[in-house]
Amino acid sequence: MTTPANPTNYSIQTRLVISFSILLFVFLGLTGVVLDRAFRNSIEAGASERLQVQIYLLLAAAEFSDGEFYFLEDLREPGFNQLNSGLYGFISRPSLGELWRSDSAGVFSLADPQVLLQSVQVGETQFSKTMNADSEEYFVLSYGVLWENGISEYNFTVMENAAAYYSEISNFRTSLWSWLGGVALLLLLLQFFLMRWGLSPLHRMARDLKRIETGERNQLSENYPQELQGVTNNLNVLIETERKQQERYRTTLGDLAHSLKTPLAVIAGIMQTLSRKQEDSSEQLGAVEEQLGRMNQIVSYQLQRAVQSNHSSALARQVLVKPVVEKVLDALAKVYRDKSVSVATQLDAEALFHGDERDLLEVLGNVLDNAFKYGRGEVRISIDSETDEFQGLEIAIEDNGYGISEEKQEFVLQRGARADTLVQGQGIGLAVVTDIVSSYDGTIGVGSSDLGGAKINMRFGSPRQTT
Repeated sequence: MTTPANPTNYSIQTRLVISFSILLFVFLGLTGVVLDRAFRNSIEAGASERLQVQIYLLLAAAEFSDGEFYFLEDLREPGFNQLNSGLYGFISRPSLGELWRSDSAGVFSLADPQVLLQSVQVGETQFSKTMNADSEEYFVLSYGVLWENGISEYNFTVMENAAAYYSEISNFRTSLWSWLGGVALLLLLLQFFLMRWGLSPLHRMARDLKRIETGERNQLSENYPQELQGVTNNLNVLIETERKQQERYRTTLGDLAHSLKTPLAVIAGIMQTLSRKQEDSSEQLGAVEEQLGRMNQIVSYQLQRAVQSNHSSALARQVLVKPVVEKVLDALAKVYRDKSVSVATQLDAEALFHGDERDLLEVLGNVLDNAFKYGRGEVRISIDSETDEFQGLEIAIEDNGYGISEEKQEFVLQRGARADTLVQGQGIGLAVVTDIVSSYDGTIGVGSSDLGGAKINMRFGSPRQTT
């Protein structure tokens, strides 16, 4: 089940597209309504003018005698002479009702006969609409006339079926909205592409920042529009300042560690000399030497913690893993020369670690040292940059020692925890590894190897998205 998108998280492009789309549809919608209304009014005005001409025809041909109207010849408009033609003429008086109707209106009946009884001022016209008995709509134009005797007022009325006019309005409306819909679609496409072009510098900046994050670039380029130059310059200054500050931290802490380790080493040498000369105080001197070793371990650990506080920074560099592994293995081979450890490697030559090389050395050094120390002569290390389930760097180190029981596999990752208390150590190594891996948002797990011993699996990256 997918979670609906939160409108507050929409991109700038999406927000602009939605905003301009709403504005476009409102504008085109109002334009369509205005044009439709204007065309309808134009049609009705044209119908009114046409009916006005028909009234003039009636007035020109009408004769009045003995209280009745008659016409000496057929009217020039054929519609008045053809039954049910849709064009009907009437002469009426508000006080007397209908006095005459054209031959076309022989069987015509109105839904509201009061239309013919309305009083219209002499010389004025009155345009309206009415329905016949079959609910068909008609345009009506009435004209007030004062006849030759100067006393009697009459209404000359012409009615015409509105179906043809409404059909024309309907056709215009269909054409209008089709064209407006096409224009809206075209404008939306143009708006989308113009928006992408206008916002392309922001997309390019996002890609450049991603490359800086992965270590492919050191700074943003200067080829940006004027509006973004200030932002890019400030970001470049911030990135450079961050790197210099990080380097100062490392230098200062390195000097501190060096300053502390040297006197500790001298003290340790003196203690060894005293222990040889004063055999009776060997137990006390051994305790002092143990504490000195612990102090040395604490200094190293605190140095590592101080340095790794900046590891989560996006200003990571790319480090080839294979040379670092070979360097650590060479050093351990000298330390455990008497143990004759056999190492099997399965390394991806292109595997990259996105971070500081010293962190990778610390991680590999601690875990491989444990494998050499607790194994029984066989170690296996695998480095993968791509798996079916994971995208990133995966490191697996195994040995053929006695292994770590399932109930202690989480315990050994805690600070000061040791699965084997018979072997000298402080129980800090795996805790340091865990802290470093966590600082890169990675994961570490302890399991059992098919070699018979322990397996330490570390991942730097993210699970592969499944579709």
